[in-house]
Amino acid sequence: MIKFVEMRKYIPALILLTFFGNCYAPKLNFRDQSSETITGEAFYNAVLSKTREEREKIAAQEILSGNIPDFLKKFTPVKFDTVIEGKNFRVKLYVLPDYLSIGTEENFARIPLTPMTAQLLADSFSCFLPTRKIVDLVYRAAKIKLEPVPMYAFRDSSVTMYQHSLIIEGQRRLRKGLIAGIKKDVVITTQLKSKPGKVAIYGWHRINGKAIQPLYTGHVNWYVDYSHGIRLVYQTIYINGHAFNYRQVLTDPLMKRLICDEDDCDCFGYGE
Repeated sequence: MIKFVEMRKYIPALILLTFFGNCYAPKLNFRDQSSETITGEAFYNAVLSKTREEREKIAAQEILSGNIPDFLKKFTPVKFDTVIEGKNFRVKLYVLPDYLSIGTEENFARIPLTPMTAQLLADSFSCFLPTRKIVDLVYRAAKIKLEPVPMYAFRDSSVTMYQHSLIIEGQRRLRKGLIAGIKKDVVITTQLKSKPGKVAIYGWHRINGKAIQPLYTGHVNWYVDYSHGIRLVYQTIYINGHAFNYRQVLTDPLMKRLICDEDDCDCFGYGE
């Protein structure tokens, strides 16, 4: 047994661990960071004549190599307090401040992706895809809330995807911070268990806080259009000051209700 006198030398380290574990915002880590950069405009020009499969493959390669704007490489905290079954909970999770994008700080574009590619990226970056409840929490916490802009022609084309990102930039007007209301999120949900080969989407909140898109699992999983967005959530969730992996949270009868509806938690991701 370590005596209290001996424990004193460990106190500074314990304080540092507590401080960084609770205050330090995680960042995306890239295994093979590319020295070459590509703008959002250049990406969409390059995939203009490509098939959707080719576009998807190139997008994944660019994101994995670190070709995303610097502001998107650091997670943003989302904090909330709640009471479940008479117990108080202080929760903090970390999300990307915007949807996955390719490009530089000055010239980037948001990239809609299939859930398969989104899951691959989430796994690569020690993340998971959001639940409906997390999407709502992000919207409530967002510093920048923008009105959704529907588009109706060539919804799954690269041209429309890029145009939609430019429209969002016109709305954003260079404001910085957690942004929401601009895309439908690709989410995880229990419904995927009974609907293999489908994608689940939810969100696109109006300024009044109500989502245009209720949970929908009607599209095949290879379908992607301009309105879809990939928002990664960091794997570690802090509950009452303690760190938990999201899988621990989703399998705990009580804690899972912090990040999803009770009947919507039996899914860790696509392909599981």
